[in-house]
Amino acid sequence: MGISKYVSEVKTINHNNLVVYNFLSDFQNFSAFLNEHSLAQVSKQIPNIEISDFRIDTDSCHFTISNKGEAGLKIIEREEPKTIKITGDGQMPFEVTFWIQILPVSAYQSKIRLTLHAELNMMMKMVAGKKLKDGINQIADALCMLPYR
Repeated sequence: MGISKYVSEVKTINHNNLVVYNFLSDFQNFSAFLNEHSLAQVSKQIPNIEISDFRIDTDSCHFTISNKGEAGLKIIEREEPKTIKITGDGQMPFEVTFWIQILPVSAYQSKIRLTLHAELNMMMKMVAGKKLKDGINQIADALCMLPYR
């Protein structure tokens, strides 16, 4: 097993870096997006997997994966207003650590970059490596479209 590193492209968000940080550093702000309906959509894309029993608080979100048990994400470190560090929690298929870096550009614009470290064996890297690389950029794109307040 070895650590594989996946880094997103740098993306621009049209909001102040503190606004972006405050939103992203609290999982409760995602509750409108991470609900049973959105989990059902994810379940449709992964064969033989059903995601249910979604729970969220400020520092973590957890859900049940059929035939696997409970899994989730938790924030393990915050460095206001520039970094949020997240790790996998529960029955994850592999160990994962995820950073969101936020940099100010102007009073009304920020840049973000995501970094994912995943502990993958060679087979998992061959199977999931490209999907993780594409996925990290898709997550960065999605973060740019959130309704920051």
